[in-house]
Amino acid sequence: MIRVLVVLAILVSLGALKLPIEHDLAAQHRHEHFRGVEFNLDLREKLGQLGFIAALSGFRAIVADALFIQAHVAWERTEWGRILLLFRHITTLQPRVLLFWDTAAWHMAWNASVAAMNDRSQPRLALRVKAQREYFALGKDFLEHGIQNNPDRPQLYEALARLYKEKYKDHERAAEFYAKAAALPDAATFDRRFSAYELSYCEGREREAYERLRGLYDEGEQERLPTLITRLRFLEDKLKIPQDQRIPGKKGK
Repeated sequence: MIRVLVVLAILVSLGALKLPIEHDLAAQHRHEHFRGVEFNLDLREKLGQLGFIAALSGFRAIVADALFIQAHVAWERTEWGRILLLFRHITTLQPRVLLFWDTAAWHMAWNASVAAMNDRSQPRLALRVKAQREYFALGKDFLEHGIQNNPDRPQLYEALARLYKEKYKDHERAAEFYAKAAALPDAATFDRRFSAYELSYCEGREREAYERLRGLYDEGEQERLPTLITRLRFLEDKLKIPQDQRIPGKKGK
């Protein structure tokens, strides 16, 4: 009886010591936006027995890299369904690696969507367009989940902005995500400009776009790039900005 009580006391003591450590680790993961990996039967079936054991043993990076190589081979063979499946595994295993999310979105929204639109085995245009838009949506889904796992890093916001601009022709959403990227500490210098450029194409938001572009122009020569000047002059004409408030014209005019 005494031995049982001693064992129970030891277990309780170890549990008490373990709780604050686990609490601190969980807090650190939340701070770093790390969502972890669910090691369930579904993942085991997808990775296979050896891959699952390796991932469970702490070799997630190695397993993810091996799957990434397989995805590249699948791309060379234009096996779009396999690429989708592989990148779902890869991003599950390594949710903080931006390259994996970005590459997955690129394969779906750019490569697979073009292949679907040019699929000669499908004579009906409506079905090719439907397949193309489904691949757009898959690319967008990868980027949105990537942002959820990496909300503090601008690159995936930029990629999502490009997708909205180039695939959906949605300048307003593109402007929104370039602006979100620009608000982050490590943002590229072009994010603010690109957000304003995209906004300048949005009906009803010309005044806001003009003010943002003019603000950038007034910051100095480093911002006075050809595209910015072109869009700014376009808005000056559209908004009927008084001549004395417009940016200077070309020399000789």
